[in-house]
Amino acid sequence: MTESSDNVSRIHKRYTLTNFTPSSRHISLAVSIIVACLTITISMIYYFKNSDSLLFSIPITVSVLIITQLIDMRLLRTEYSKSLHMSAFGNLLWLVTVLGGVLSVYVFAKPQLMTLYITEGMFLFASFRIGIFTSTIGAKVKTAWAICLIQPLAMFFAFVPYQLWIPMLTDVKALTYGITFLLLGTAWTILTDRATGKLARTHKMLQAYVAALTKNDPAQMETMMEERSEQSTVSTFQIVFRAKNNECRLVLPDVHPGPFHPIGGSNITYLIYKNLNSSAMVMHSVSDHSLNLPSKSQVDLYLSSLQKSSKTQQGFKCTKPVTVQVNKARTVGMLFDKTAVLILSLSPHGMEDVPSYVKTELEQYGKNRGFERVLIVDSHNAMGEVIQKNDADDLLNAAKSNLDTLITKETLKLEVGYSNSEFLKINADDLGPGKIAVMCMKIGNEKFFLGWADANNMHNGLREHIANYFSKNGYSLLEVCTSDTHYKARQARNKHGYFEFGSLSKFDDAAEWFLQLAKETERNISPASFDLLEQETKVKVMGDKQFDDYSKSLDRAMRITQGFLIGTTIFFFYALF
Repeated sequence: MTESSDNVSRIHKRYTLTNFTPSSRHISLAVSIIVACLTITISMIYYFKNSDSLLFSIPITVSVLIITQLIDMRLLRTEYSKSLHMSAFGNLLWLVTVLGGVLSVYVFAKPQLMTLYITEGMFLFASFRIGIFTSTIGAKVKTAWAICLIQPLAMFFAFVPYQLWIPMLTDVKALTYGITFLLLGTAWTILTDRATGKLARTHKMLQAYVAALTKNDPAQMETMMEERSEQSTVSTFQIVFRAKNNECRLVLPDVHPGPFHPIGGSNITYLIYKNLNSSAMVMHSVSDHSLNLPSKSQVDLYLSSLQKSSKTQQGFKCTKPVTVQVNKARTVGMLFDKTAVLILSLSPHGMEDVPSYVKTELEQYGKNRGFERVLIVDSHNAMGEVIQKNDADDLLNAAKSNLDTLITKETLKLEVGYSNSEFLKINADDLGPGKIAVMCMKIGNEKFFLGWADANNMHNGLREHIANYFSKNGYSLLEVCTSDTHYKARQARNKHGYFEFGSLSKFDDAAEWFLQLAKETERNISPASFDLLEQETKVKVMGDKQFDDYSKSLDRAMRITQGFLIGTTIFFFYALF
C-alpha cells in the first residue's frame, strides 16, 4: 500500500468513531428519556427512599429534559439531532454514576448510600457537555461553561426533593469532585484542539467533517483541503470507439476518487461518465489518495479540460484478449495499434490499490519491447487488505507475460457495442449514480464482454459469480471492473465506511443485470474504429504530505484523549468507591 493510502486508512479508523452516534434523532430521544427515567427511579428508590413520588417526578423531569434539549439547540444554533445525541450520552454518564453509587454500598459494605453520587453524576454530565459543545459544535470554552449546567441542573431540580437542593449542591466533597470533572473536560478540549500544530485546529477539522457528513455541506472542509493542496499535472487517457450505432470509451484518469463523500472528487467517476454522454467506463488507474481533487472548483477545472484532449493514435484493428494467471494474480490484455491495455486483478482474494512500482516497471518493460504506451487498469473488484509483496510481484510477472504474448498476436478488425443500465432502473445503494455498463468487442468471430460498475470495490466472489452466470448463458466475460467511486447513497455504519457492490445487492440480481446489458449490447454491435486521446491537466491534488499531517494530528489528539479517559476513569472510580 502507498503512504497516502495507509494514512487515509488510519484517518478513516479515527473517524469511524463518529459511527457511535445513534443512527437517528428518534433513537437518541428515546434513549435519553428511558435513561432519565431509570436515573430517577433508582434515585427515588435507593437514595431518597420515596418511590411514591415517581408518578410526579418522572413526567416533570422528562418534560424538563425535552425543554432543555430545545434550549440547547437554540443557544448553540445547532441541529436538534445533535442536541438529542448529546443528551442521550450525557444522561448515560449520569445513570452509570448513580448505579455505581448503589454498587459501592454492596461492594464495600458502606453503612448508607450518599446522595453525593447524584451530584457527582450531574457534574460529570456537565463536563461531557463542555467537551461536546467545544469540539463538535464549535462553541467557545466560555460559552460552554456558561451553559453546560443548564440541562443537568434543571433535571436535578426536577426530581431531587427541594429540601435537599442546598445540602447536596453545597457538599464540599461533591463540589470538589464536580469542579475537578469540569476542569478535566476543559483541559481536554483545549489540549486536543491544539494537537494539530500548524494545521487548522482539531475541532475545526472535526466540525467541518461533521458538516460534510451530516448536512452534505463540503464547503468548509474543501477550503481547508484546497489551501494545503499542491499543484500537479495529471494525465487522462481515453480509448474512444466510434461505431455506426454508438460511441463509447474506456477512460483511465490519473486522479483518484475521494477523499470521502461529498468532499472534492469523491464522485469524480460519475461526473466524468456524465460529462462523456453516459457512454464511458471510467476505470481505476494505478493511483492513490494523494491524487484526490480537494474541491469542486478543481473538479470543474479537471472536467472542462477533457474537452481539450488531443488524438495520439487511431486504428481499426486490435488483438484478441490475452488472459494470464500467476498464482492469485490475473491479467487481461489487449493491444490497440501500439498501445497495450492491461487489466489487473487478484479476485476473489481481494486487493487494495496496486502499488505504484508495478506501473513504473510495466511502463518501462513495455517501452523496451516496442510498445508506445502501456495503460494499466486496477480492476478493484474484490475487498482485501494491503497487497503483499509476493502478490504484487505475481501481478507484475503476469502482466509482463501478457505483454510478451500480445506482441505475437495478430490484429483483427474490431466491432463494438455498448449499453449502460439506465433502462433497467436499478435501485441499489451499493452502486454509485453511474450504476453499471457492458461493452462487447467482436474480434474475428468471437465476442468478448467487459463489465463495469460505478462502485467502491466489489464483494468477494461477486466477480466470479457473474463470470459463471455469463458462461452458463454462452457469453465470455473478460472482467468486471469498478470505478472505486467514493460516492455514498447513504451513510454506511460499518468498518469500511461504505457499501461495496454485492454487500447489499443480491449476487443473482447483479449477474442478471449484467447479462441483460450484455444481450442489449450484442444487439448494438457494429464495425468500429478507435482513437486514443490524451490530456494533461494542471490541477491541485491533495498530495501525500497533507494526509500525513492529518493522520499525525489525529494520532496526537487520540493519544491525548486516551490519556484523559484513563485519568478521568481512575478519578471517577476513586470518587465512587
